[in-house]
Amino acid sequence: MNDHSRAVAAASVTVALWASAFVSIRSAGAYLAPGALAFGRLIVASLALGAVWLISDRRWPARAAWPGILGSGLLWFGLYMVTLNWGERDVDAGTAAMLVNIGPVLIALLGGWLLREGYPRRLAAGMAVSFGGAVVVGASESAGGRATVAGVALCLAAAVCYAAGVVLQKPALRHASAIQVTTFGCLVGTAACLPFAWQFASRIGQAPPAVTLNVVYLGLFPTTLGFVTWAYALARTTSGKMGATTYAVPGLVVVMSWLILGQVPRWLTIAGGILCLAGVAVSRSRATAEKTVRKKAQPEVPTAASENQRS
Repeated sequence: MNDHSRAVAAASVTVALWASAFVSIRSAGAYLAPGALAFGRLIVASLALGAVWLISDRRWPARAAWPGILGSGLLWFGLYMVTLNWGERDVDAGTAAMLVNIGPVLIALLGGWLLREGYPRRLAAGMAVSFGGAVVVGASESAGGRATVAGVALCLAAAVCYAAGVVLQKPALRHASAIQVTTFGCLVGTAACLPFAWQFASRIGQAPPAVTLNVVYLGLFPTTLGFVTWAYALARTTSGKMGATTYAVPGLVVVMSWLILGQVPRWLTIAGGILCLAGVAVSRSRATAEKTVRKKAQPEVPTAASENQRS
């Protein structure tokens, strides 16, 4: 398996785990406040990542990586998780999905500008198709839902934090490993959520065992494993393409909600999910397409045999 294939596999693991997180959050969020849920998830992940770092690495990130680690830890691990959990209390799931999916668009814009990744046509086309699918999913799931101005503002803030966190994390991965960036970014996010520690401690003891299991799952898999595989893939591709890959999440959430929660999706929801996946396929096909174009455009280098045949 080459480096590109490993990056695609890592991104696929991340997308599947992040999709499963939405199912767990729907359950745990009924018993835990937004900040408490974010802190519980992050403290579990910090313990797990810290153990992995001690066993496999034990090196501190280079000084040049710390601005990106601090920025992504504060904005993505910390503020994003709290604002999203909070926003979804006043906004139905469909509307929240539409608003948060502005994030990948912002990632592509910021990455093209600040990281000089450019604005490839296939990436733009794939993101347009996927965003259209996210709008369809959101519209179908928002029927009879509710939304407040504060909830919409919080979901938009979450999208901005997510995009800024990804763009800040990308340069850090040039100077530190995926384990280092994820571990210390998670620790920064956990420190930012310390004001909610007492709230989490007082509520988790009264919650049903299923809620505790959901918090542990969120910390170990979507956060610990999901963010490490994300960082691994992000170090090997552009931030815009990685952002576009997350558009597969809404489609997978629909399938998982159907299989796990028994929530039968509408046909319009299924159509939107298919559009999301199609857009991801278009955006991820850029590398193959460019190789083909370059190969066709490359002039043929004459060999000794061909020179003999001509003479």
